[in-house]
Amino acid sequence: MPEVDGRAPEDMAWIPGGEFRMGSTDWYPEERPVHTVAVDGFWMDDHAVTVAEFGRFVEATGYVTLAERPLDPDAYPDVDPSLLVPGALVFRRTTGPVDLRDIHAWWAYVPGASWDHPGGLETTIVGLDRHPVTQVAWEDAVAYAGWADKELPTEAEWEFAARGGLQEQTYAWGDEFAPDGRMMANTWQGEFPWQNLLLDRYEGTAPVKTFPPNGYGLFEVCGNVWEWTADYYTPRHPDEAEHSCCAPRNPRVTDPDGSFDTGHSGPTIPRRVTKGGSLFF
Repeated sequence: MPEVDGRAPEDMAWIPGGEFRMGSTDWYPEERPVHTVAVDGFWMDDHAVTVAEFGRFVEATGYVTLAERPLDPDAYPDVDPSLLVPGALVFRRTTGPVDLRDIHAWWAYVPGASWDHPGGLETTIVGLDRHPVTQVAWEDAVAYAGWADKELPTEAEWEFAARGGLQEQTYAWGDEFAPDGRMMANTWQGEFPWQNLLLDRYEGTAPVKTFPPNGYGLFEVCGNVWEWTADYYTPRHPDEAEHSCCAPRNPRVTDPDGSFDTGHSGPTIPRRVTKGGSLFF
């Protein structure tokens, strides 16, 4: 998106582009190996899409999100049709320690959960206008971006932007989680998923622009909510190119090498990359 009359687009930041070391050896295996990548400059929203912004899109277009659409019984032949009710996964804080290998201990499928009823039909978005929208699938994010005359960033673009000019540091602000005791993001503090110490003051999502921006002026690239990218998921990054004169520029993963096994005879769903982490885990 170009500048408007010589001014930066509202609520967007210019990401200058350049080379960086993408990935990490310290966390998830799919972030390995660390390799050099180059991206061109681009504009990026300086905060996650809010409930109010997504609401304007829905009002203008009549768009129905994936979580609100009826499920096709033919796509799930081994499931009781009475259970095929539109909804979404909702986090449920447990009463004590649980086996962290079983995500069902803290995630539950809730009929009626959607972007405007994020916790189920009994919940609302009243008072959440400045909070990031949740319960939005990848195709919903793409639809919103198209309506706004934008597009999702690639994984490389997102990571370059989120680093804010830092190289190979743990967080968007450096290597220390809470410098001088100051919380820099909305994350879980305590023993997950039952003990949240609320050191950042938020049990759920925080309004956008609550925490300090990174070096490029982007807010909450760590914590709060996961963010969609354009790329398909792959189980590992490519190896560093040997004897190459230059780093890969503007890489995109356009083939669904990784997929999500639904655990039944229904469809296999190609996965897309999410970045940034969330307040829950």
